Amino acid sequence: MEYRYLGNRSIKVSILGLGTVQLGRDKGTAYKKSYALPSHQEAKALIDQAEKLGINLIDTAPSYGVSESLIGTLIQNNRDRWVVCSKVGEEFDGKKSTFDFTGDSIRKSIERSVKRLRSDYLDIALIHSDGNDLDILDTWRALETLQELQLRGLIKAVGISHKTIDGAKRAISLGADVIMTTLNHNAQKEGKIIELASQRGCGVLIKKPLARGYRGPADLSWIAKNPGVSSAIVGTINPEHLVENARWICS
Repeated sequence: MEYRYLGNRSIKVSILGLGTVQLGRDKGTAYKKSYALPSHQEAKALIDQAEKLGINLIDTAPSYGVSESLIGTLIQNNRDRWVVCSKVGEEFDGKKSTFDFTGDSIRKSIERSVKRLRSDYLDIALIHSDGNDLDILDTWRALETLQELQLRGLIKAVGISHKTIDGAKRAISLGADVIMTTLNHNAQKEGKIIELASQRGCGVLIKKPLARGYRGPADLSWIAKNPGVSSAIVGTINPEHLVENARWICS
């Protein structure tokens, strides 16, 4: 497994990261195929397989149902081995998402995520954008709130899972340590943002690298060839799929 630094931060992440929405939520997702939530034992087998493959990055969020709490249980005995990324701003009640980017909401969300993950800190915390990136950054000053929590030692790296190119540019200009960007063969317009982030020492996590199941794992090899990419996050609950993804991204 290849490891890359997260921008200028002294955090090394595996080029393949494990996305965990399917560990905790089976409603309101846009995956190509439907799925059932895994049992505790099945989730443990997945995490164990990730560890065997050398994956060290796990991506989760409060809006991923029970994902944070489940991960906290599964990695509590070797927390330091993992780089855990969670998010703020979005909540999912089983039917729909709601968003809140106020400072108070973000602080409570981070403290809750840390508790759910049975940890003392988050390695990475990202704003879970609703699409109004500039409003979130300029009006609500959400990144500034995360940076304050970073100074308190609750977070090691902060940034945004953005929806717009302008939002990514603004976050980089505001000193984001990392951005989460969409990149796959069906969505290549954000390639310039990856280049800009790399120039500014900002890490880049790739979301939807397989377009939620509409692209094949061969795309991962193409993504990994981009030197500005820190890690590609692929969601799965199938250990065999995880092995296949690792084989392609390392090829």
